[in-house]
Amino acid sequence: MVKIYRDRSEAGRELATKLTAYAQRQDVLVLALPRGGVPVGYEVAKALQAPLDVFVVRKLGVPGHEELAMGAIATGGIGVINEEVVHMLHIPKEVIDAVVAKEQRELERREHLYRDDRPPPDVNGCIVILVDDGLATGSTMLAAAVAVRQQHPARLVVAVPVAAPSTCEELSTEVDEVVCAQTPEPFYGVGYWYEDFSQLSDEEVHDLLSQAEQERPVAARKQ
Repeated sequence: MVKIYRDRSEAGRELATKLTAYAQRQDVLVLALPRGGVPVGYEVAKALQAPLDVFVVRKLGVPGHEELAMGAIATGGIGVINEEVVHMLHIPKEVIDAVVAKEQRELERREHLYRDDRPPPDVNGCIVILVDDGLATGSTMLAAAVAVRQQHPARLVVAVPVAAPSTCEELSTEVDEVVCAQTPEPFYGVGYWYEDFSQLSDEEVHDLLSQAEQERPVAARKQ
């Protein structure tokens, strides 16, 4: 039976139980996709006693139908375009370019805001666990995975509390491991599987990252 999560924090705690193989290791880094992935990632990082950071990705929404993704961009100048959506809706290149430019500005704003100008983490040689609150089309997570892969992690894991079964399967060809705690069919959408799926503010994301940073030395002492 498929469970409906109370909120993202509960979903993160549940997801962490599927990732115990990565607990208390010095080479694990949890990267959460903001905003919704951060409370999930916070609980995962806390359970695994691993550091938490954000990996900023912006969905490229179809103008007028922003919830429909025609692709995504990520830190490092990486872009992924969903050619199927672009061809189906006959979206011209100049429209795509305009959306990319707008989302690039927002990506840079968020990186500055969430990190307090701290540099992004060095993932070279690390086991990176990319976390979000769920996967529908997977285009945002794919953009993140492609961008992280270019930084040469030792192992790349995607972990989410809930996902469309086909998306989990597709992502498994791009990363070393995909951990989807639940893959309901029919899927309906990520928010359907949460009682509370309210949007987080930038301040809440910043505060969770700061809290994780403060708690990390305590976790390290327990190892």
